[in-house]
Amino acid sequence: MGRLPQNRYPNLATDPRCYLGLCLVLIALLVQTHWVSLPSPHSQPGPAVLRLQQHQAAQLGKQLQKCQVLQQPPVVAQVPPPATRTNPRWIPSVGQNHTIILRNATLFDGEQTIDHPVDITFHHGVITNVVPTQSIATEQGAEVFQLNGRFVTPGLVDMHSHHLDVHDDLNEIHPDSGPLTPFVRALDSLKTYDKTTTMFASGGVTSSLILPGSANVMGGEAVMVKNRLNSGQYAEQVVEDLLLERGIPQAQRRRYMKMACGENPKGVYGHTRMGNAFVFRKQMSEAQKLLQSQDSWCLEAAAAQETGDTDAIAQLLSNGGLPEDFALESSIAMLRGQVGINIHCYEPEDMEAMIRHSEEFGFRIQAFHHALEAWRVPEMLKASGQNITVATFSHFAHYKHEAYDASLYAGKILSEHGVPVAYKSDASDEFLNAKYLLAQAAEGHSFGLPENDALQSVTSIPAKSLGMHDRIGYARPGFDADLVIWDSHPLSNGATPLQVYIDGQPTLKDTLTTVASEHLPISPSMRPDISMERKADTCSQLWEAGGKFLITGIRKSFISAPNADLPVDGLEIVLDSGRITCMGAAGHCAEAAVDSVPIQLENGHLYPGLTAVTAGGLGLVDIATDPSTGDGGSAIPPDNVASEALVYAKYGLRIQGKDLVRAQLGGITKVVTVPLAPNEHGVFLRGVSTAFHASGQGTIVDGRIIKHDAALHVVLGQEGNSPITASVSSAIGLLRRILTENQGRNNTYGQVVNGSLPLVAHVKSHHDMLQLVQVKRDIPSVNMVLFGAAEASLVAEQLAKANISLIYTAVQPNPQTWEGKDVPVGPPLTASPIQALVDAGVKFGIAQSALGDSNIHNLVIDAGFARKVAGLSELDAVNLVSRNIEEILGLEVEEKTGIYGGRDFVLYEGNPLEWGARVVFTVDGANEKVVECWPDEN
Repeated sequence: MGRLPQNRYPNLATDPRCYLGLCLVLIALLVQTHWVSLPSPHSQPGPAVLRLQQHQAAQLGKQLQKCQVLQQPPVVAQVPPPATRTNPRWIPSVGQNHTIILRNATLFDGEQTIDHPVDITFHHGVITNVVPTQSIATEQGAEVFQLNGRFVTPGLVDMHSHHLDVHDDLNEIHPDSGPLTPFVRALDSLKTYDKTTTMFASGGVTSSLILPGSANVMGGEAVMVKNRLNSGQYAEQVVEDLLLERGIPQAQRRRYMKMACGENPKGVYGHTRMGNAFVFRKQMSEAQKLLQSQDSWCLEAAAAQETGDTDAIAQLLSNGGLPEDFALESSIAMLRGQVGINIHCYEPEDMEAMIRHSEEFGFRIQAFHHALEAWRVPEMLKASGQNITVATFSHFAHYKHEAYDASLYAGKILSEHGVPVAYKSDASDEFLNAKYLLAQAAEGHSFGLPENDALQSVTSIPAKSLGMHDRIGYARPGFDADLVIWDSHPLSNGATPLQVYIDGQPTLKDTLTTVASEHLPISPSMRPDISMERKADTCSQLWEAGGKFLITGIRKSFISAPNADLPVDGLEIVLDSGRITCMGAAGHCAEAAVDSVPIQLENGHLYPGLTAVTAGGLGLVDIATDPSTGDGGSAIPPDNVASEALVYAKYGLRIQGKDLVRAQLGGITKVVTVPLAPNEHGVFLRGVSTAFHASGQGTIVDGRIIKHDAALHVVLGQEGNSPITASVSSAIGLLRRILTENQGRNNTYGQVVNGSLPLVAHVKSHHDMLQLVQVKRDIPSVNMVLFGAAEASLVAEQLAKANISLIYTAVQPNPQTWEGKDVPVGPPLTASPIQALVDAGVKFGIAQSALGDSNIHNLVIDAGFARKVAGLSELDAVNLVSRNIEEILGLEVEEKTGIYGGRDFVLYEGNPLEWGARVVFTVDGANEKVVECWPDEN
């Protein structure tokens, strides 16, 4: 046989003809043996394909459900609520199951005070009727309370609180997240055992917005709560049971975002305002792009589902389906209007910037919080068209640059321009106690905010701002049965709830059975408004040398008068060159009043000049958190406790600042100020305080200093743990050594030992107070005085027996720190701790404890509050802020001849123990000179 040709079998890998032929053969074999079936144009998809398509259709359906949630319209309040509305928080097993009727009530219904007595009926946690008194028959089994005209309001709404967070979970500060943390939630930080919740409710605050802190540009989501612990079916500590929207599906609940602008995020993260604006706008730009991608995807997905286009469905699902980013979810919800936006913001330019951002990205601002300078730009706020609420403080101010231009008239000014005003607590410190939220509305009213507006500021206005005005903020049929019965007009000083209902359930012990007699609440007064012309005319004459005035219409006097018992009603006085030359009943001073200028008052009150003791830096620093605005702070060398190393406040005095102006508004004539504490650590040896005149034209070298060295101040407790005292035990040991080693020495410590210079110990815990009692027993010559002394009522008898005096600051107690946790919180939950001090015979005056002294003008209001809760006489209350302090610190002045000679005195129009009084003039008794005339803010 011959050889076969070499190319008889071509290369299958390289010859395209052979490859094609082989493929055809293989396909034919596969078809013939049924290994694979070729689809025909008319064949149905196989089971696997069908299952795949069904799976994709199901996945698409789930994704489209997400689209529906994403694109659902914002939750809108249904106003008025339907008559058949139920309270979603009501639980049959533990909720209100019998009808309650409050009969013959004076009702502020959230808008106005109704001009006739009403009966209020509620059942299953919902108000069912508000009708004229006795127009309805009593339901069988109903519980009826005869109020005899007592004042009833809706439960108060605090739209800025941080309670229920007892472990400092307020601010999410972490390098991984930076200043943008919109994705965190206050809900995840709530503590269901926070007893301040019950304390706040006892002040009438039934609902609160719990917000994250203000360190971040976007701080996270807030949540609304009802202030009733353990309200669920099993009375357990369950977060869900706190929520105002318990019982409402998650997707239908309202959401709130906390944001901040200005100094807080700037200080934490180091950005300028420009940088903060950029990072926020970048966040919102990314959210806006994702929102647009989501909407486009949802539209395409809906179309694919409608047409059944399997290829389109597969494509839509191929890259993970609906585009999402968990970190941007809440920001997108803001853009969709599903999240209400509440912004911590102080200054006009910051508010304007946030309004500009809102217009750029299309979100609405619910409220600016704090907003202490909003009064300067009400028309700008209105021009935004967003109906922005200003949630602010009535007086808390001046503690940082952003808060320096606050005004006591802010509520009045904003309201007159049609800007909604809400007062809120912050609930974060001893001086921001939500239990007394209503007192801010009362102060706003006293400075010109109309009565209805003032009551709205803590009820319907915050409820409307938060979109909850179909459930809370009003006392009308269909609203939640959150109601407060007050013992007096709610805008009066010391107004206290007799009962607080939350969801129809009483939260206080039964105190309504004691309401037996007719009690018609009287509206408190506003501060008298005086024209600039009248002020200029009166004051120019008062300040003239030799000016003589007959002042009539003085209803009460608490200064000494010849042959008269205190107080004296219906007085007139002659003031001649700063001296009272005649005092007596109407007509008594006719002869002495010859050639005098008449000043007629309606409700004049003559008081001694008040004395304020302050550790907030009054007279030393203008802005408490900025040492550069004053003395600059103080510090004791770590290992030097020598007398010559002590800090003296007199060396840092710069008698100026807005807090000092407020002191003058309140009738304060003498100030005792303590050296500033350093910011970086605690301090045991605080230094030596000084006393100075609050008013007058003199300086520290020509008459303003009353007593150069008023007292030596030491600090015990956590704030006293310093480089030289690591604990209370070491501080007590050091104090004992200082006193023992300096007996008989001619230095500051020696003066403390011999009692000529008071020793003022700043202390909170009653345990630490007992240590000081023992020190006093061992060295009885020491004039021991306690400052602050929150828990003093727990050891009142021991303090009285040891002859230890108090400068007491817990007039409105708030157990905010562990050291003060046992202080009785006062009515209506406990007896007033002031009453315990009085009953034990403790010598005490009152002062304020705050960041700065912006509330100093209300020192006499604090005395009025103490009078009410402790049952004091008016004279005893006045002495708490005048004579008692002078005696405790040895500030008595040398009396001159004449009526009240040598002593400061103040004339008010109105009763200064109540809201609405105003200083007419202040007299420096030592210099016999009028130093204030109708004082007011600049």
